Amino acid sequence: MRISRFLSIFLLSTIFLGCSNIQGKQEKNAIGEKSKTEANKSIAPEHLTYETFLKKVWNFEKHPKEWVYEGTEPCVIDFYADWCGPCKRVAPIMEEMANKYKGKVKIYKINVDKEQKLAAVFQIRSIPAVLFSPMKGKPMMQVGLLPKNSYINIINTQLLHVKEKK
Repeated sequence: MRISRFLSIFLLSTIFLGCSNIQGKQEKNAIGEKSKTEANKSIAPEHLTYETFLKKVWNFEKHPKEWVYEGTEPCVIDFYADWCGPCKRVAPIMEEMANKYKGKVKIYKINVDKEQKLAAVFQIRSIPAVLFSPMKGKPMMQVGLLPKNSYINIINTQLLHVKEKK
């Protein structure tokens, strides 16, 4: 009786230890995979609020009559709404641009339903509307859905001043 009880306890503990060892290896693998995933993580456009817009783009409360860009690199601002079909088609283009121009151009998004004051400042009446702001000079607005190549062309020529190849 004692031997069978001992064997039962021994077998159960062996099974338990074996399972916990497997789980530990799985956790280590998950941690390793997570760090690889984080290394390949894509950059998403940053969502701006009224307050962050004033700090990062243009403080129109302080400079109401002139555009004074607050950023450290040119920016693109996508004015959108969650319910807007064309805006949903622009979203992956903006994500791609955020990765393509990382460190060269900031890509921002402003939800016009949540940030109605900002939409009013720019007189947004139709979306998607995309604002392109160079480091110096005035920004330019494009309204409506454009092909991806048009966004790339505007960023390259107007913000980064790259000459077109012929």
